[in-house]
Amino acid sequence: MNELDVWVNAAVEELGLRPEDEQTRQILDVARDVAHQVLRPGAPVTAYLMGVAVGRGADPADVAARISSLAKNWAGAKGETETQ
Repeated sequence: MNELDVWVNAAVEELGLRPEDEQTRQILDVARDVAHQVLRPGAPVTAYLMGVAVGRGADPADVAARISSLAKNWAGAKGETETQ
């Protein structure tokens, strides 16, 4: 078990949640997509927003796919916001 796994397990236990290994990978993948395609500080905010959406009943895999798609298609919008 690596340090990230130890941390996630400790946080999950502290918050009284169920560990979901697949969701951890999805969150990391989406955070990477946002950090690389949009803006690095957007990664933790996006992970939080994903948690809110899932907490409100959204499917985790659907949320991850939608956010990753949005990030991967952000290049045009990114250029527009940087010039404003």
